Amino acid sequence: MPAPPRRRRPGSRWRRLALDARAWRYAGHLAVVSTLGVLGGALVLGLTGTGLAALFASVLADGSLSLPYGIPGTLDAPGPVVPAVGVLMLLVAPPVARAVTAVEVRTARALLGGAREQREAALRRRVETLTQTRSRTVDSVEAERRRIERDLHDGPQQRLVSLSMQLGMAKRALERGGPDAARDLLDAASTSASAAIADMRHVARGIHPPVLTDRGIDAAVSALAASSPVPVDVEVHFPPEHRPSPTAEAIAYFCVSEALTNTAKHARASRAVVQVWREGAAGPRGGDLLRLRVSDDGVGGAVPAGGTVADGGSGLRGLGDRLAAVDGWLRVDSPPGGPTVLEAGVPWTVGGAR
Repeated sequence: MPAPPRRRRPGSRWRRLALDARAWRYAGHLAVVSTLGVLGGALVLGLTGTGLAALFASVLADGSLSLPYGIPGTLDAPGPVVPAVGVLMLLVAPPVARAVTAVEVRTARALLGGAREQREAALRRRVETLTQTRSRTVDSVEAERRRIERDLHDGPQQRLVSLSMQLGMAKRALERGGPDAARDLLDAASTSASAAIADMRHVARGIHPPVLTDRGIDAAVSALAASSPVPVDVEVHFPPEHRPSPTAEAIAYFCVSEALTNTAKHARASRAVVQVWREGAAGPRGGDLLRLRVSDDGVGGAVPAGGTVADGGSGLRGLGDRLAAVDGWLRVDSPPGGPTVLEAGVPWTVGGAR
């Protein structure tokens, strides 16, 4: 249960305590738990102690007993019913203890878990957050689709049209003048094909590279670092066999890709460092986090509100929107003059475990 917010009301302290319903609920919880603790503890202790005594009575009794003040006496060995009753008491004691604990837990949730209005307000805030993140996610996907269409139209499509025309011209030249007449056109077609392949790689670079699926976040981020114009050191602190969910990997890869792109374009940095690790701190939904940190020694001054999903999800705000859609988070520390440190957390099993 989260700690209740501190509220300050005007008036004396005793007046605030008398009028604050939470204080009365706390006092009621203390009274109920104290009573249950005494009664439940006595009951469990009595069952356990009596059960052990009845169980071992037949073992300890040997038919003779020394009574106080030296008076001789005898003790008859108990029958089989007494040990059986002892075993039954020992078996009943754990369920009784669990039942008493369950009553205490429910009492704590009812009296300490906040009023109904507070729970409803928390649920409303959660619904509003989910509505906003869903809208941002839909906008992000639509903007990403438009970006891919635009890049394909402006790059590979034009290259392929040019390649088709050059191959047609080379075919006619080959029919009319032989191989020598078609050699220059074939060379130009080969150049256009290579350029089209490069454009396709550029378009697909920010989507989901095959190396991420095949070899994981370590190899994918290392490939990003190798292609970056700024020297990048990569540190991944979990073994490859312990991989997060594919959705978490994809989001983390996109964050690193966007951060390194911004570093190369704006930071004027001489070196960057990418760190990825698993952290056991609980997020909004609980569970482990896939943590990442991208830092550089550039000029700083990064603005978290610099981009939105409307422009394709670029910029730090676009990263924050993508992370918020899966209950992740983003923090940016970039004072003027640098350095810049971007940290993000993604739930380890978002979208389902691998």
